[in-house]
Amino acid sequence: MENLDVNKLPKHVAIIMDGNGRWAQEHGQDRLFGHYEGVVSVRKVVEAATEIGIQYLTLYAFSTENWDRPATEVNGLMSLFVDTIAKEVPDLHKNNIQLHFIGNLAQLPPEAQKALEAGRHQTAQNTGLKLIIALSYSSRWELTEAAKKIAIQVQAGELSVDQINEATLSKNLTTSDFPDPELMIRTSGEYRISNFLLYQLAYAEFYFTNTRWPNFRKKDLVDALLDYQSRERRFGKTSQQVSPN
Repeated sequence: MENLDVNKLPKHVAIIMDGNGRWAQEHGQDRLFGHYEGVVSVRKVVEAATEIGIQYLTLYAFSTENWDRPATEVNGLMSLFVDTIAKEVPDLHKNNIQLHFIGNLAQLPPEAQKALEAGRHQTAQNTGLKLIIALSYSSRWELTEAAKKIAIQVQAGELSVDQINEATLSKNLTTSDFPDPELMIRTSGEYRISNFLLYQLAYAEFYFTNTRWPNFRKKDLVDALLDYQSRERRFGKTSQQVSPN
């Protein structure tokens, strides 16, 4: 912690929480047990992000592709989401954390949708960390939906084709209220972004760790932030342009 430069923190960190199932299998348990242990890591990382001063934290919890997993695992995850939100929202609210959800939430069971909306509503006025949970989310789905929204606006005469630009697309994404992530972390040793925030991560720094998500803690987050702070972010410019001195 003492080595972190608080003036060079990323405003927005996104995390692909990978490795719950493999962690469980390595411990002789079923995959769902790993997901329950992963909730502990979520709690610890949210606490750490708040303490460090991260303003936005997006966690990839369930992708649209995850619906193809065995029904027992999917049903268990849906129950876990409902139970976790009910248990964690009071503490999130007490700690001034504002809860958001992105994804095709209409695909979720009614009880899950109800729990999400209750959590979002209860924390809506909070002004601290913005915690964004990606559920039933995929970037290709999000971009397709954004294209539909823009097409409807053009069809209605509210927007001309010549007016469509990057800002138009960003405005029609599910993340329109948030800045793009500067740092993306993926756990469990996989080196891909798995249909996660494809547009928003265009200039993010990527950090990959072999640590399974259930083992990920504050130290691991700090390690990722220190690695981020060691990099030079040029956005297509030269080093001399970014740091002329």
